[in-house]
Amino acid sequence: MQKVFGMISLGCDKNRVDGERLLGEVKRHGCPITDDPAEAQVLIVNTCAFLNAARKEAIETILEGNSLRGGKLEKIVVTGCLPEKFIGELFPALTEGDVFLGVSDCSALFPALERAYAGERVNAVGTGCEGGVRVITTPPHLKYLKIADGCSNHCTYCLIPSIRGKYRSYPMQQLLDEAGSLGETQELVLVAQDTTRYGEDNGANQFVELLQKLSELDNICHIRLLYCYPEVVTDDLIREVRDNPKILKYLDIPLQHSEDRVLKLMGRRGSRAEYLALIEKLRREIPGIALRTTFIAGFPTETEEEHAGLKAFLSEARFENCGFFAYSREEGTPAYRLKGQIPARVKQRRVKTLYSVQEAISAQRLLTFVGQHVKVLCDGIDFERGCFTGRTYFQAYDVDGKVFFTAPKAETGAYYDVLIERTDEADLYGRVSSLPTD
Repeated sequence: MQKVFGMISLGCDKNRVDGERLLGEVKRHGCPITDDPAEAQVLIVNTCAFLNAARKEAIETILEGNSLRGGKLEKIVVTGCLPEKFIGELFPALTEGDVFLGVSDCSALFPALERAYAGERVNAVGTGCEGGVRVITTPPHLKYLKIADGCSNHCTYCLIPSIRGKYRSYPMQQLLDEAGSLGETQELVLVAQDTTRYGEDNGANQFVELLQKLSELDNICHIRLLYCYPEVVTDDLIREVRDNPKILKYLDIPLQHSEDRVLKLMGRRGSRAEYLALIEKLRREIPGIALRTTFIAGFPTETEEEHAGLKAFLSEARFENCGFFAYSREEGTPAYRLKGQIPARVKQRRVKTLYSVQEAISAQRLLTFVGQHVKVLCDGIDFERGCFTGRTYFQAYDVDGKVFFTAPKAETGAYYDVLIERTDEADLYGRVSSLPTD
C-alpha cells in the first residue's frame, strides 16, 4: 500500500508523541509522508478529547479534512483520545471517518486500512498496540520523551483517567533506549500526565533515578521537566534539579487553584500555604529557577472572594509563566454533578482578569533583562518578523514566550548570546552579540 500519508495532530505534547509513533508505523511500511494535508491520500487526524472545546476542534478538523476528498484524499483515519473515549457515539455518527483507532493502536493502522480500502468502515479501537520508532515532528534539536501514560490522581474535573486508564510507567530501559536513539538532542522534554510519579505504579518512585540515567546519555544535552505535581516535588528531586547540570532550571508544576476549599473540591492534595512554602523552597534551593503553572477559573461554587484570592496568590508567587483555563463541565467527572456551576460569561471574565494580572507580572520581570545578555537556543526563522526565534531556559517550547533576535546568520539548534534590547508582556527582543556557545 504505497499511499501518501499526512497527519494533523491536535492537543498536548503527549498526544504528539502518540502521533509520532503512528507516523513511525507509516515509515516502517515504506509509505511517504507529507506535511500538506491537500497532498495526502490518507489523512490521519490525531484528536484530543480533554475538554469540550477540544472535541469540537477535532470534529471541525475532520470535517475540514473531508472537504479534500475532491482532490487526492481517499481515506481519513481518526485516532487518539476522541475515539478512545467516545467510539460508541462517534463511529455511527461521524461517517466522514473511514478508520477509527484508539490512543495505543499503532499496529492496527495498516490492517484496518486494508479493510477500509476493501470497502469497510473500520472500528479498530483497542485492537492494536503502541508503536516503536517515531517520526519526530518537532525541530530536530528538540524532542519529547513520554515516560508514562494514564493517570491515577482522579482530580474531580478531569477525564484523563477514563480515557487513558491508570498511571502506567514505561520500563526504564525502554525509555533509555528510546532517548538514546533520538540522535543529538539539545533539549529533551519529559512529559506524562504526572512525570513526578514515575515508577510508583511498580512499587517505588524512580523519577530521580530516571533523570540520572538519562543524563548519562551522550546525545542528550539538556533535559526539561514538565507536569511535576507539587506534592511529589521531593527534596531528592529538588537536589537533582539543582545539582545536575543537564537539567534546565525550570519546573512546570500544575497547581490549578490557590484557595483551600476549591482545591479540596477539585480533589487536589495541596493547600495555599503548602504551595507558597514549596515555591519559596524551590527559589531558595535552586537560584534562578523558573516556575510555570496552570490554573482553572470558574470551578463550580468558586466565589468572587476565592477568585480574588487567586489573583492575590499570583501577585505573591510571581510565576515566570502561567496558563489559565475556564472550567469545562465534563460529563462523567465528579465535578459535573456539583451544584453552583458558574455561568460561561463569568468564567471568561475571570480568565481574562487572571491573564491581566500575570501579564503585568511577566512584563515587569522581563524588563529586567533589557541590556542583559541571555543564552538563547535558536529554534528557527520567523519570516513574518524577518528575524530568528529561540528560547532561554525559562521558556518551554510552544507554551511560553520566545526570544526574537537578529543576527548575520544563525543555525537552528545552536545557542547564541543575545543582547536584549526590548520586551513586551511575553517575549524578549534583541541581537546576537557573540558566536554560538556550548
